[in-house]
Amino acid sequence: QAQLVESGGGSVQAGGSLRLSCAASGRTLRGYPMGWFRQAPGEGRDFVAGIDWSGTSTYYEESVKDRFTISINNVENTVYLQMDNLKPEDTAVYYCNGGGKASGLGYESGDYWGQGTQVTVSS
Repeated sequence: QAQLVESGGGSVQAGGSLRLSCAASGRTLRGYPMGWFRQAPGEGRDFVAGIDWSGTSTYYEESVKDRFTISINNVENTVYLQMDNLKPEDTAVYYCNGGGKASGLGYESGDYWGQGTQVTVSS
């Protein structure tokens, strides 16, 4: 049974940093691109970053591309999101996504989602 478990959320002041982790289990997820999405109160779930399983190709939403870094440890089946210079508008529940697709057009979400982790940035 495929499963994604996030950790690392919390509360920080603007300009601070957080690192999110997502541990993937289940053979279904191995070899597929993975990504991060976020959902602010009253908003839809939006793409943040994606990465292929080898770690060669990465994809970012425009507002985070110079502040966030996605990486993967494909031996430990874990994807990370390093978030630096956080802003109040980054406040959201962050979700890990697995089983996605990646191409020159970007990252397309797969069917597997984690439970979400809250990130709160105060001004």
